Amino acid sequence: MVDNLYVHFPFCRRKCTYCALPSRAVNTTAGYVEGILRQLPSGPFKTVYFGGGTPARCDLRPLLKVLSADEFTVELHPLDVTRELLAQLRGGGVNRISMGVQSFNDDTLRDMGRGYTAAQAHRAFDLVREYFDNAGIDLIVGYPGDHWELEDWGYRHLSLYSLILEPKSILARQNRELPGDDEVLDRIRELAQELAALGLRRYEISSYAVPGYECRHNLAVWRGEDYLGIGDGAESGLNRDRREKMLSLRTYLGLDADEFPEWRATLEFYQRQGLLTREGSVFRLTPRGTEVCDAILADLA
Repeated sequence: MVDNLYVHFPFCRRKCTYCALPSRAVNTTAGYVEGILRQLPSGPFKTVYFGGGTPARCDLRPLLKVLSADEFTVELHPLDVTRELLAQLRGGGVNRISMGVQSFNDDTLRDMGRGYTAAQAHRAFDLVREYFDNAGIDLIVGYPGDHWELEDWGYRHLSLYSLILEPKSILARQNRELPGDDEVLDRIRELAQELAALGLRRYEISSYAVPGYECRHNLAVWRGEDYLGIGDGAESGLNRDRREKMLSLRTYLGLDADEFPEWRATLEFYQRQGLLTREGSVFRLTPRGTEVCDAILADLA
């Protein structure tokens, strides 16, 4: 039995300029939810995550009737947020909302093709917070020409992603210049400090949360737990081997060298370089270490 379920909804209003995910802009999603229902294993689950695309482009009620989880997350686009939808989600057992905002800059939002202003997104999130205490937003750092000041909307969780120029994205075809790595890293450092001042700690490389509001689904993935992905473009992680558990180094949980003695020498090397700290047998990334985590993981692999 798999404890963690991810359901992908590959539908959106329009393709954002930076996106190369398996999603498409369509006017009808007929039959998609019925197809998901036919693939669902029996629950209950520890975590369920509806991602996209935009899940609310589909009628989610049939899925809400049969799914339950300790943590049940649904991603929302600000333009999908209505009282009717939020009441439907809460009544169906959803207890966590992640809303994609991406920027607080109206010019950037327009350039991205998001279809709303920062003020509209703020109003949408205020409405979300009326129905869900466990709610957060996503933001992107490194979009060309983008600049914004962090706004405190009362979010419990915030994912901060550095822009990756995907070869198949609209942005890549536009051949625009992106900020350099150093500029992006400096900006993330600044924002991490601002988020800490708001009470959100960094618990994973790209994720910040008020203690107790960490995304349990994402932590399960980084800890190397199995997860089932259903839907067009979804991936599963089943029968994951012990090497995948090293991904816990990305999180505040760190990596216990007693479980992986073959990696102890490498972990101690990076500790001496100031990229890891050590508490007993557990190694964790330093702020500098988070910036080169991929290189450390590649060395361990």
